[in-house]
Amino acid sequence: MSRAQDIAEIVTAAHTLTRVAALETRNEAPAAQWRALSVLATGGPLRLGELATASRTTQPGMTRMVGQLVEAGHVRRDHDPADSRASVISITERGRAALAAWRIELRDALEPLFADLGDDDWAVLSRAAHILSSRTNPQGVTR
Repeated sequence: MSRAQDIAEIVTAAHTLTRVAALETRNEAPAAQWRALSVLATGGPLRLGELATASRTTQPGMTRMVGQLVEAGHVRRDHDPADSRASVISITERGRAALAAWRIELRDALEPLFADLGDDDWAVLSRAAHILSSRTNPQGVTR
């Protein structure tokens, strides 16, 4: 298999793992909510339009979602100091805690799929996880 095919297989497997975990956890929150919180946790505060783009959703959809996340206490909406007409969205400590809890739910839901792996396979997965995190996280730190 070529390197490009390996990357495509990793992406496909990651999407499948996320779907399997979401079904197993029966978490009713939309995936877009977790994606937006993840973007804010790793990228810092963003204007609404930037958050919509980074979260792969529409601006009207993000406006509705941010309203729900503000109501839940997961994000904070502040005026943009550079443009008083715009808002800057930040994740709150409560949002970080909810995101961390969701990631634990995902981990726990997927753990049985890997329970039979030996030490060599775990070492490969551990190394792959570190490589993928370093290539996909702007700060190179997993959060």
